[in-house]
Amino acid sequence: MKKYVLITGASGGIGQAVALKLASRGYHLYLHYNQNVAAIKELIDKLDNYKGEYLPIQADLDTLAGFKKIASEIFSLDGIVHCSGNSQYGMFVDLQLEEVESLMRIHVINPIMLTKELLPKLTSKRSGSIVVITSIWGQTGGSCEVAYSAAKGAQISFVKALSKEVALSGVRVNAIAPGAVKTGMMARFTSEEVAALNEEIPMGRMGHPDEIADGVSYLLSEESSYITGQVLAINGGWYI
Repeated sequence: MKKYVLITGASGGIGQAVALKLASRGYHLYLHYNQNVAAIKELIDKLDNYKGEYLPIQADLDTLAGFKKIASEIFSLDGIVHCSGNSQYGMFVDLQLEEVESLMRIHVINPIMLTKELLPKLTSKRSGSIVVITSIWGQTGGSCEVAYSAAKGAQISFVKALSKEVALSGVRVNAIAPGAVKTGMMARFTSEEVAALNEEIPMGRMGHPDEIADGVSYLLSEESSYITGQVLAINGGWYI
């Protein structure tokens, strides 16, 4: 039986790794992106080796219309991976209202409303899995990333609450909280800052997108059939 999964933010480093992992496991994919058309085209070229159905969906999740645009293009559905995100770094006293609003639209409002729109497609099958890619900073909070931490903390609370509400419907809801991962979001740091960061992590290195993708694959699979409402921390022991 064909299984379809929506990945938001599929053009990003983690999103691409998730797509490749799930395609290798036989899933058919809806691939959301906003501006990075080239990355999505390149990703689909790679995915074609797996002979599945891979459907790109363009939508701007920094607007309140974003979730509706995605939902309108989804038909059969068995899982959702919320992977869209951006970051905001700086002193709290310099934080601008526009930055907070953007973070909340992308990380909180659109994921919540998109899930609400698509949930009937999962509950009607009495099965399905939702995975939210949150962050270590949603668990412990990050200095100079206060608003981002708040948005990621909201995602975790959303996962815990929704998982209780839909458990009897056969739908599982979990989160993955990565630590530092080698993606484009780390580009703002110097090599000296990266080296210092690696020293803070007990395993001595940043994570790889493939390692996050492995966690997503597990939480979508029947191997995790009795797991819901949990936050899987993939962080090299950085926060326990």
